[in-house]
Amino acid sequence: MSLPPCEPRAAYVHVPFCAHRCGYCDFTLVAGRDDLIEDYLRAMELELSRLESVPLDTLFIGGGTPTHLSPPQLARLLDLLRRSFELAPGYEFSVEANPAGLEREHVRVLADAGVNRVSLGAQSFDPAALATLERDHCGDDVRRAVERVRARIDNVSLDLIFGVPGQNLASWDDTLDQALALEPTHVSTYGLTFEKGTRFWGRRSRGELRSLSDETERAMYAHAMDRLAAAGFEQYEISNFARPGRRCRHNEVYWKGEPHYGFGPGAARYLNGRREMNHRSVTTWLKRVFAGEDPIADAEELSPEERARESIVLGLRRAEGIERNEFRVRTGFDLDELAAEPIARHCLSGLLDVDDAHVRLTREGRFLADAVIVDFL
Repeated sequence: MSLPPCEPRAAYVHVPFCAHRCGYCDFTLVAGRDDLIEDYLRAMELELSRLESVPLDTLFIGGGTPTHLSPPQLARLLDLLRRSFELAPGYEFSVEANPAGLEREHVRVLADAGVNRVSLGAQSFDPAALATLERDHCGDDVRRAVERVRARIDNVSLDLIFGVPGQNLASWDDTLDQALALEPTHVSTYGLTFEKGTRFWGRRSRGELRSLSDETERAMYAHAMDRLAAAGFEQYEISNFARPGRRCRHNEVYWKGEPHYGFGPGAARYLNGRREMNHRSVTTWLKRVFAGEDPIADAEELSPEERARESIVLGLRRAEGIERNEFRVRTGFDLDELAAEPIARHCLSGLLDVDDAHVRLTREGRFLADAVIVDFL
């Protein structure tokens, strides 16, 4: 028997505003439309008014750039969220921030509202890579931002990107050096992807940008795993590394396939086996919310087997992999009966490590995770 549905203890809130859309970005956001911020704040209040005070273990504000809001606007949003959600003892309250424009007043507003974790989009410390990525900050901005945040909030995460056109292993190693010198509690490393519809996709198609070779990207990922491990970080997910006790608990909700709320344009939620996503168009989301209409654009009801297979896909991203007994209790399916063939095949090829208790990716399997995971759908 699978476990009965449970109420979400995690919520994500999307802030879709940025000063500039980077060429690789396909997230839900608008740049240069600060005139919509006041409407956004009013619409968020309407969307959240459907809830009574909801108890949460984790709350995550992402974007976009949440700290693109002015300090008074940010304070209004945070006050709304604190009135809408009851944060449980030991909660994790995360906010994404851009190093450029993150002033002391922003940090004061965050800390006063109870934010206890900040994720900074550093991406790189290499001026050439930052220019290619169209970022609006430099390495010194990252250092100043970390100093400002840490004066009030000690849990600081850095996002880094490798595989940037023109980047090499030496420049990537230097970025890791400079990131580690700031003593973050958490580091996320992402290989650059060229998403259809972005400027980078078009520039690569025209030959203006060239992807790095698979061998170079593999070497960069391997180097990150080795450097971060040597510095005392545990790799607890394919792209995420944390000091002991500093994992991002909110993201673990996703990887464990647990239910969660989502609010704002483009936000996704997962409730009782049903996936829903709000409209990605900020203006459409605003119009629907103000008209008292449902802002949902897409919804999917997953069958028990689909839920179980999705649980495999998400679980394999985690370093611990999938615990067999827990999987059976939570989904109602036996892992080996549901996925015997791909487990056996990838175990034989050295991409999966299998024992009586767990199924997990090997180190080699992490390099080919996408190819392994798709076989379980």
